Amino acid sequence: MEAPMIPDVIRALPWQGQITAEPLLGGLSNESWKVTDDAGTHVVRLGRDFPFHHVDRGREVMVARAAHAAGFGPALRHAEPGLSVVEFLNARTWGQGDLRANPDRVGDLLRRFHAEMPAHVSGAAFLFWPFHVIRDYARTLRAGDSPFLPDLPALLSLSEELESAQVPLPLIFGHHDLLPANVLDDGQRLWLIDYEYAGFGTALFDLAGAASNAGMAPDETEALLRAYFGEAPAAPLRRAFDAMHCTSLLREAMWAMVSALHLSAPGADYTAYARENLDRLAAALDLYRSQHGKQT
Repeated sequence: MEAPMIPDVIRALPWQGQITAEPLLGGLSNESWKVTDDAGTHVVRLGRDFPFHHVDRGREVMVARAAHAAGFGPALRHAEPGLSVVEFLNARTWGQGDLRANPDRVGDLLRRFHAEMPAHVSGAAFLFWPFHVIRDYARTLRAGDSPFLPDLPALLSLSEELESAQVPLPLIFGHHDLLPANVLDDGQRLWLIDYEYAGFGTALFDLAGAASNAGMAPDETEALLRAYFGEAPAAPLRRAFDAMHCTSLLREAMWAMVSALHLSAPGADYTAYARENLDRLAAALDLYRSQHGKQT
C-alpha cells in the first residue's frame, strides 16, 4: 500500500536493492522520508532553496558534511539539487521536556559546536544576524501584502530596541534553529540535525532559541547559561541574552508570517504559528522590561 506513495524522485535514487519508505512527520517547511535499502536505513530530505528565508541548499549540504566531520551530525550519503540523503540515527528525537531537563548537556553541546565547527566549514562565509533577518522579513512581507502589515512598524521598532541591548561577543558558528526536534539523543550522546540557517553569528541566538523553544523556566535558563559560559553572566550580558530571548520569538513569528506567503506543508498553519509566537513574545517582553526597563 505504501510503495506507490513514494515520490518518484526518491525511487530514482541509486539505492541498493529494493526499498521501503515511510514519511517522517512534523516538518514545517521540508518533506522527509525514512528509507531502507539493502545497505541500511537513511533519511531523505526534500527541499528547494528558500531565498525568502535566506536558505541555500548548497550551503546546507556543506554544513552537514562539516557537522559530520566535526562529530555533531549524521553522515551525508548523497546530495543533489532539491534533496539530500543522510544516515538514519538510532536515536530519539527530543521534545520540549527533554531540552528543559538537560540544560547542562545543551549548554555543553552548543559551546563545543560553536568552537569546533569553524575548522570544518568551507566556502564563502554566511552570517546570521537575527536583526537583519527581521528587517529583511519585513521587506518580504510588504512585497507580499501580508495580513500582518499593520503590525510591522511596532515589530521593527521592537527589533531596534532589542538590538540596542546587545553586547560585543566573539564570532562563533551557530546552528540558529534550536527547535527541540533538531536535537537527537542516542543514549550516549547528542546530535544536531537540519542546518538550513547555520552560519557565523552570536552565541546568544542559539542559547536564547534553545531556552525559548523549550519554554525553559528561570532556573533552567540559568543552568544553560552557566554550562555555556562557565559562570553566571554579568548584568550586561544577561540583559543582552534576555533581549535575544525576545528576539528569537520575534524572528520565529516573522518566519511564520513569511512562510504563510510562500510555503505549504501538510498540517502546517503558519498564520496560527505566527500568532502563537507573538503571544509568547508579548509575555517574554513584559518580563524583559520588568527586569531591565525599555531600551532607548
